[in-house]
Amino acid sequence: MNQHLHLVTLGVRDLAASRQFYAETLGWQPAAASSDDVVFFQAGGAVLGLYPREKLAEDALVSAEGGGFAGLTLAYNARSEAEVDEIIATLKARGVRILKEPQKVFWGGYSSYFADPDGFAWEVAYNSFFEFDEDGNLKLG
Repeated sequence: MNQHLHLVTLGVRDLAASRQFYAETLGWQPAAASSDDVVFFQAGGAVLGLYPREKLAEDALVSAEGGGFAGLTLAYNARSEAEVDEIIATLKARGVRILKEPQKVFWGGYSSYFADPDGFAWEVAYNSFFEFDEDGNLKLG
């Protein structure tokens, strides 16, 4: 897996209030890829996403409450479904705990989750709607 952090998604309790905070209080411009269900902000070479906490926990197959879910996920975006499979197979072989096996997901992509040693959830995903620059940085239109 290349050393890139592409997307940090915060599981928020009130998406509208969080969107308002980032957009109005901090003055950040939501990306065109945002919708009523998810908000994205270009943050330098990375992207910050806001998504409802319960839905984010459901996607990672973990509990939204207690110590099982920290309220955020970190993501690496692959360039193909095959790359997702390859990365997860490599991590599995290295003894990494897989939270969710690679699979097609409701938003049209393909993803899997693994846990770091502290239990923070990392998503490895392929999203055909995302583009990368020549340096491998995720870019939103």
